[in-house]
Amino acid sequence: MNELKASEKVTQKMTHDGAVAENLATGEVTNISSREAEVDLSAEQEPVTTAAAAAEHIARAHDRRKAKKAANAQADTVREGSAVRQRPSSRLKFTEEERASPDLQKAIRRSDRAADKLDAAKEAIPTKKVLKTERIFDEAAGKGKTRLRFEDVEKKPNGHLRHNPLSRPVQELKATAHGEVRKVEHENVGVEAGHKGEELVERGAARAVGGVRTAVREHRMKPWRDAVKAENASIKANAEFLYQKALHDDPALAASNPVSRFLQKKRIQRNYAKEIRQAEKTAKKTAAATKSAAQKAKDAFKETFVYVKNHSRVVLLIIGIGACVGLLFGGMSSCSIMGGSGVSGVFMTSYLSEDADMLAAEAAYADLEAKLQDELDNYETYYPGYDEYRFDLDEIGHDPYVLISILSALHEGVFTIGEVQSELQTLFDRQYTLTQTVTVEVRYRTETDTWTDEDGNTHTDTYEVPYDYYICNVTLENFDLSHLPVYMMDEEQLSLYAAYMSTLGNRPDLFGGGEYPNASTLQEPTYYDIPPEALEDETFAAMIAEAEKYLGYPYVWGGSSPSTSFDCSGFVSWVINHSGWNVGRLGAQGLYNICTPVSSSQAKPGDLIFFKGTYDTPGVSHVGIYVGGGMMIHCGSPISYTSINTNYWQAHYFSFGRLP
Repeated sequence: MNELKASEKVTQKMTHDGAVAENLATGEVTNISSREAEVDLSAEQEPVTTAAAAAEHIARAHDRRKAKKAANAQADTVREGSAVRQRPSSRLKFTEEERASPDLQKAIRRSDRAADKLDAAKEAIPTKKVLKTERIFDEAAGKGKTRLRFEDVEKKPNGHLRHNPLSRPVQELKATAHGEVRKVEHENVGVEAGHKGEELVERGAARAVGGVRTAVREHRMKPWRDAVKAENASIKANAEFLYQKALHDDPALAASNPVSRFLQKKRIQRNYAKEIRQAEKTAKKTAAATKSAAQKAKDAFKETFVYVKNHSRVVLLIIGIGACVGLLFGGMSSCSIMGGSGVSGVFMTSYLSEDADMLAAEAAYADLEAKLQDELDNYETYYPGYDEYRFDLDEIGHDPYVLISILSALHEGVFTIGEVQSELQTLFDRQYTLTQTVTVEVRYRTETDTWTDEDGNTHTDTYEVPYDYYICNVTLENFDLSHLPVYMMDEEQLSLYAAYMSTLGNRPDLFGGGEYPNASTLQEPTYYDIPPEALEDETFAAMIAEAEKYLGYPYVWGGSSPSTSFDCSGFVSWVINHSGWNVGRLGAQGLYNICTPVSSSQAKPGDLIFFKGTYDTPGVSHVGIYVGGGMMIHCGSPISYTSINTNYWQAHYFSFGRLP
């Protein structure tokens, strides 16, 4: 009898080693794939059967946990270091020698206190937890892996830490609208009342709504504002230390005149602030920024000698002039900006830009003026269609030294033509204002009408016909380029501008008078020996002692202090405020208003003398201090003694005035 066998059934399936065929009857498995089987390289886990094996197993597990902990610590260190680089510490590192120096101890204490306040302010800034991923290397597993972790980061301020300049156009537009209404409101009582009511409503609503919003916003923004304030204070304190360190290390700087020291101090502060903020952007540490800022302060004098090498003739000339001025002033304690202090003074008052860039800037500005002149010359062609054109035009022109001094002050001494293209257009737009207004007059012309009646008779009627006559009024106002610095510069920049104008950048050869007829020329002040009997008046003597400190200072429109130089009224206001009066900063008309008018025959030394018509302005336009003998000291170009008996001053004379 034959043995019965189960029928063979074969199935196929996919495994890690590829496709296989399995005989369900026999259990035999056959590899039917061409893929090679993977080799198992993992070590088989032996059962822990003895105490020694168990101890070894525990030791290996401990090593794995230790390696994982070290990897996490390393990742935290890298992460923390990155955060430090993003927010470098403002705290300066002082050497034992610096802390032991009596000259530096005060500055060091200020720097440390400011750094402590900054650290406290930063700690008060709110934080939030942010989920982040990071790649780490697991030494135990021998490969990298990704992990999630929460990290505390500073919250960003919900608002502006500084004034938004984009809000200014809205304010200007509102002010302009109200101004236009004011021009005509007096003609109609109803309009005037309505406009004033509108303004009251606007101000009331703004206070009510804006007050609440401002209070809430200020409260929310306080931590960030405190941090910014503390940061600025820390930067200022650190810069003060660097300045005191520069004085300590460089006797030449300590012995320079007050103007040079002031400008150098501002330069150090500016460089340090620039370097510390650049360090934040580039993830550098504060130590590198501090070193760079301090090095710049020391290298300023090295740059001087580079300039001396390239402009030796000019430097020798200026040094010679300075020596002569020094001999003239003898024992005066206050030095003029013109003299400077040797080579350092020359450097601080010199144009450092390339001649090609300065000449290119002047040419670009002159080209803008040429286009404006062409537009005016061909105005009827460019803007046709009017019956009549009426022109009221100021003269087009500028002083090239004023232009280059402005650009040099705005760019801390050095600029390229590429950097100032937009600023040239801005200066031009602020100097020149071209206005076109159209007025319409109703005029009449004679017209005739000829007609024939039913009888065949011809008649001619004559009558006047009204019509609109269009007049185009074109006005060009030249504000004068030299009047702009006071409106667009801070005190430091205005000081630099005054220094450049006092010496014409030590480049009187840059703009020749033939090719540039409006260019300034260096002018020495005129001196005058006041009779000794006049100086017996203590009040007048005090005025002259103060006024003569600034002989040779340049005229700077709007200037009112030695740091920015002076205009005529700023100079007189400063002198009398430092000679026994306290009148504040007054204009020429304001000074006249506080004086008692006196006649020419009654005038005495110490009286003020006023002029009108020297500028296109109503009322008094110029003021000086009368010193007797037909002489005055005033801020001309530069501050100088001047005779009042010349044709020019006699033609513009207005009155003498006696101070109260």
